[in-house]
Amino acid sequence: MAMKWDWAAIRAGAGVCLVFAVPFSIAARIVADNDNSNGAVILTLGAIAGFVLGAGCAAWVQRAGTPLSHGIVTASLTYVAAQAVFIAIRLIRSDEVRWFAVFFNLSIVVGAGLLGGWIGQRLQSKGFTPTRRAP
Repeated sequence: MAMKWDWAAIRAGAGVCLVFAVPFSIAARIVADNDNSNGAVILTLGAIAGFVLGAGCAAWVQRAGTPLSHGIVTASLTYVAAQAVFIAIRLIRSDEVRWFAVFFNLSIVVGAGLLGGWIGQRLQSKGFTPTRRAP
């Protein structure tokens, strides 16, 4: 049986991730490059919260009946797309790409997507439905 994806919900959740998670990720990288590990940790937690929020939105508004999958896919695709841009910029500038960090952070983002998917699933199961579904 082929899985049905609600691409409108994924796009909506990805938009939330881009607005909330990616700016925190950029700021965390800048702060970490300036040797402020405490600030980088706080900003990284903000980025993770942004991925949870975006994944939760996608999971909540999806109509395919697979909120966990939608949460994971939303967070993962958004992270991969943003990282592709960041990696391309680093390669063009001849900067070092920390591949281990990229893949380690992907595992954290997948976990954030799972958590967001679970939150969206819980909202649906408790009867909280969005007033307007993603187009």
